[in-house]
Amino acid sequence: MELQNVLQQRRSIRKYKQQPVEKEKIEEMIQAAIYSESWKNSQTPRYHVIQSKEMLEQFKKKCLPEFNQKNIADAPVLIVTTFVKDRAGFQRNGSPDNELQNGWGVYDCGLANQNLILKATELGLGTLVMGIRDERAIRELLEIPVQETIVSVIGVGYPNIEPSMPKRKTIEEVSTFY
Repeated sequence: MELQNVLQQRRSIRKYKQQPVEKEKIEEMIQAAIYSESWKNSQTPRYHVIQSKEMLEQFKKKCLPEFNQKNIADAPVLIVTTFVKDRAGFQRNGSPDNELQNGWGVYDCGLANQNLILKATELGLGTLVMGIRDERAIRELLEIPVQETIVSVIGVGYPNIEPSMPKRKTIEEVSTFY
């Protein structure tokens, strides 16, 4: 699939088929994320993959608000994305390289997540990125180390719906040329 087609076909999916996602496809998605750029090649994003039915049910009930539980009710996979704190945007001695500090970790995680999501689209999978979640409950349930900042939860599965493209802003609305 051509990149332009992948970009135009990607949608936020809220209904999934009752079909498991092959581990190989999840690994391909994570591999695509690993290829993303990062601050000084720090490669700080991490992926916590939830596949077991028991853990999915626990996670949905304990870690997501009701509206997000509904949005990913059928998703057979959830991926919690994190990054290792105080590396991207920092010097080896721990001092920040600029005012963004750990903002670079979030930025790098976003770059990696975009690769992961686009690869999922190429593989025929749908995704939904969720930022409204219970950070404490996620950290406790998945035993995520304190050195990692939790960024998002991504629902993954085979789409059971083909949503239309939402209206997008024009180039003129979002850019300034000098």
